[in-house]
Amino acid sequence: MVKRDFEFYKNEKKEWYLNLPEWDGDPEDLQMVEGADKWLDLVSDNTSTVKLTLSDELFDSAEILTLLRIREDNLGGGGIYFLESYEGKKLDLKLWLCEVTSFVFKTIPQKIYFNKL
Repeated sequence: MVKRDFEFYKNEKKEWYLNLPEWDGDPEDLQMVEGADKWLDLVSDNTSTVKLTLSDELFDSAEILTLLRIREDNLGGGGIYFLESYEGKKLDLKLWLCEVTSFVFKTIPQKIYFNKL
């Protein structure tokens, strides 16, 4: 099981990034794109930073990202996830979480549970 707090931030170009000090790959791999940026705009209330608890196991008050499919390695790997609703409001948001997801969870989880700190 992995349950950990993460910080996401927007740079001066309004691009979202994950703050992951132990990542020794390309810093651009930590950019949140293809729906993940929309997800962070939503959960951050359009601020420039947000801290989230992410887990591959259910915890109290968690929202749920559900894996739709694993993305091919040559397209960035990771998984395409679906956020059906957030805080009780229907959304139907698809988002991509890249191969960094495997680095964090040691796999591409079927579900990622999250809440805002």
